[in-house]
Amino acid sequence: MSRSPLMDLVFGYMQAQMIHAAAEMGVADALADGPRTSAELAEATGTHAPSLHRLLRGLVTLGAVEQKDRDVFALTAAGQCLRTDAPDSIRALVRLFCGPEVWRTWGDMTETVRTGEYAWKRVTGRTSFEYFESDPELSATFNAAMAEHTRAVVPGVIEAHDFSRYGTVADLGGGDGTLLAALLRAHRDLRGLLFDLPAGLAAASGALADVAERTEIVPGDFFEAVPGGADAYVLKSVLHDWSDEKATTILRNIREAMRPDARVLILEQVMPETVTPETAGIVRNDLNMLVSTGGRERTEAEFRDLLAAAGFTGVSLTGPLPPASYHIIEAHPAS
Repeated sequence: MSRSPLMDLVFGYMQAQMIHAAAEMGVADALADGPRTSAELAEATGTHAPSLHRLLRGLVTLGAVEQKDRDVFALTAAGQCLRTDAPDSIRALVRLFCGPEVWRTWGDMTETVRTGEYAWKRVTGRTSFEYFESDPELSATFNAAMAEHTRAVVPGVIEAHDFSRYGTVADLGGGDGTLLAALLRAHRDLRGLLFDLPAGLAAASGALADVAERTEIVPGDFFEAVPGGADAYVLKSVLHDWSDEKATTILRNIREAMRPDARVLILEQVMPETVTPETAGIVRNDLNMLVSTGGRERTEAEFRDLLAAAGFTGVSLTGPLPPASYHIIEAHPAS
C-alpha cells in the first residue's frame, strides 16, 4: 500500500511547533555569531541542554540548522530569517501564528465551521483585538509580525502605484507606520498621517523617526471617525479582519472624511472565484479570518459591492503584486 500524500500534512503541526519553539527561545539569535554546542545554546537561551539538542536535530531536518559535528550546530541560510535583526525576519510572525492563542483558535476550527461563530472569542472570551489590547506583550508581537509582513509587501506596492500624485497620505490602521515610512522615504515631497488605536501606535515613533518631520501620528478608532484632509487613504490588510457590515462602516467613515478628489487605496489579496492548489495562501488566510476575527478574504466582485455600498465608485484593481499577490484597489467618492 502506498503512503498517502496527506500524511506529511497531517504531521505538519509538529514542524510548525519545532520552528515556533526555536523562534520563541531565540535560537537563531544565539547562533548569529557562528556554530555553538547545545550546552552553549542552552546557557544562552535559558533552556535544558539535552532537550534543546533534540530540538536542534529536528531543526536540521527542516533545513533551518546544520549539524557540524555530533553536538555542534550552525544556522543555515534558510534559518537566518528566524533572527530578530534579519531584514527579512519572520520571527514575530512565527511567534504570533504558532503561539498559544492562534494555536487554540485553529484547534477549534471544527466548531467554527459547525456554528459559524469564530473561534477566538469562544476560546478566549474576547475578540482578537480586545485580547491584544489587554496583553501588551502579545500586542507587541502582533505589531512586529504585521511590520514584518508589510516590509515584504511594500516594495511591490511602491513600484505599482504613483504615490507622487498625492500631497498627504493617511495610513489607517497602520500600526507602527512601517508602510507609511516606506512611502515617505520613496517620495520626499509626500506628507503622512498615521492613524490607529493607541496600542497599535506603541512603536510608531521609532519606526517613523527618520521621517517624523513629515508625519502626524493620530490615535483613534476608524469605527467612529477618521481624520480629514488627506489626498489618499490607505487600508492595508484591514478590511479582511471584519465582516461586511463592519467593513462598510469603516469605508463610510472614510467617505465622510474625504474630499471629492481624494482616493481610497485598499491593499488586500483578492480571492479568485475558483481556487486551485496555487492559491493556497489566500485560502489559508481566509480560514484564519474565519477562526480568528470573523472577517474574510473577498473576491473582486465582493470588493466592488462593498465599495458601492459605502458610497464609492470608479473602482480599479492593480495586481497581483509580488511576493504575496496583493492588489491595490482604488476608488473615489461617488458624486
